[in-house]
Amino acid sequence: MGKEKERGEKKLFVGFLSNCVAELKILLTALLFLCIIATAVQFLPPRFTFSPSDLRQCLSAISSSSSNSSGKLASPVLPPPTDPPSPPPLAPPPPIQQQQKDQILEGGIIKRAFNPYGAAAYNFILMSAYRGGLNTFAVLGLASKPLHRFGHPTYQCEWVPNQSQEQQEMPQPTSTTAYKILPDWGYGRVYTVVVVNCTFPVAVGENGYGGQLLLHASTAGAGDRDLNVTDTIEALIEAPGSLNASLYESPAVPKYDYFYCGSSLYGDLSPERVREWIAYHVKFFGEKSHFVIHDAGGVHSGVLEVLKPWMEKGFVTLQDIREQERFDGYYHNQFLIVNDCLHRYRFMAKWMFFFDVDEYIYVPPKKTVKSVVDSLSEYSQFTIAQIPMSNKLCLSSDAGKAPRKWGFEKLVYRDVKRGIRRDRKYVVQPRNVFATGVHMSQNLEGKTTHKTENMIKYFHYHGTVAERHEPCRKMVNSTELTFDGRPYVLDTTLRDVAGSVKMFELKQIGSRLQRTH
Repeated sequence: MGKEKERGEKKLFVGFLSNCVAELKILLTALLFLCIIATAVQFLPPRFTFSPSDLRQCLSAISSSSSNSSGKLASPVLPPPTDPPSPPPLAPPPPIQQQQKDQILEGGIIKRAFNPYGAAAYNFILMSAYRGGLNTFAVLGLASKPLHRFGHPTYQCEWVPNQSQEQQEMPQPTSTTAYKILPDWGYGRVYTVVVVNCTFPVAVGENGYGGQLLLHASTAGAGDRDLNVTDTIEALIEAPGSLNASLYESPAVPKYDYFYCGSSLYGDLSPERVREWIAYHVKFFGEKSHFVIHDAGGVHSGVLEVLKPWMEKGFVTLQDIREQERFDGYYHNQFLIVNDCLHRYRFMAKWMFFFDVDEYIYVPPKKTVKSVVDSLSEYSQFTIAQIPMSNKLCLSSDAGKAPRKWGFEKLVYRDVKRGIRRDRKYVVQPRNVFATGVHMSQNLEGKTTHKTENMIKYFHYHGTVAERHEPCRKMVNSTELTFDGRPYVLDTTLRDVAGSVKMFELKQIGSRLQRTH
């Protein structure tokens, strides 16, 4: 009796298993799938994580699938498969260029063939165009250096006026031959800087109806003597009513007395040094000054943080010029950038300064920047002599507290080696300048003077803005010394004004930059 009961229970269990085979398969498969997920999660990178809600959704989906399979009642979740959409038709391939073949001429001479493909550089890369008067414009850009170095490309300017409602016929365009300036002194690489001057024989657009300035850039057979390729470029669109003729007809007082045009900033710049530089020069130039900073990759988040307070107060304009890195010119195309700044702001400034962010303009105590420029007003340009400072030597008395001091406060040793030609920086009256350079302009109307040593100078802390570490490498306690083969003397000129600059920054923008590093 007991054996029959036991045999019956076994049959019941086997029958149960045979009836639930499908459900057991699904359950075991789900358990196996969960084990695989749990094992794989251990090898995922830290950024890949599963939240509890994700796991609950996964389990509920598996549970729902199991119940649907066991009940045989649920309809399929996914729609029946359909054929994928056919891909769009491919564009027809470009026609294969018909090659010239070598030829055998009379007398057995073999005439060889040459087949050109592609283009090595652009004919012209437009950056900007600005009106410089009622009949004159400046167009700025890059062009192929070999094209200008070995060829004779030409430029034509055309003004296409808009038609007013009162005019019955479309007004006729006006054309002129342009004059080109290459201001980068031959430093260009694949591309050179070109400033195209378009001066028409008569005033154009003076009626205020607006119009278009077209630039026709021709290779004139340079690069391929069989071809004269001409590109027509829409350089400028002047909207109706946008012309302010009084700006060019009368010597209006500019908005700013002093204007800074910066070169291209690039690399991992020090926010500390930029903070010190901008605070010093806003104080130096005063309320009627403005600074244009050009970001070629150097204005990272730390540098932007120290510029923002001065941007908010209206002292600084930041321009993103990183796109120019596509085109291989000299030194991040700085000649192009300073020329754009010159023409963009030439009617907004009385005097325009060109120098770098590791350089500090200085005038003696009994002078002011106003008294200096007023005494030089007969000149369209004057240059500024350099005072080279060590970027490594600091006073022993600053040991332990040097990181808390500003750069021009602790770097106090001046290089006095003689017989070295040192770079100068310069200042111009922008309305008299047609094109400019990095160290001076050679394209201007009026006089230039270099005899300014007793009136204005600049201190140069070479390379300090490009380094993020502490600049003090050697602490010394001497008024004179020789270091790395160069003689130095103690010079505390800018150290003595550091305190007043710090107080000025605190008064102007508060303590928001005190933790800059």
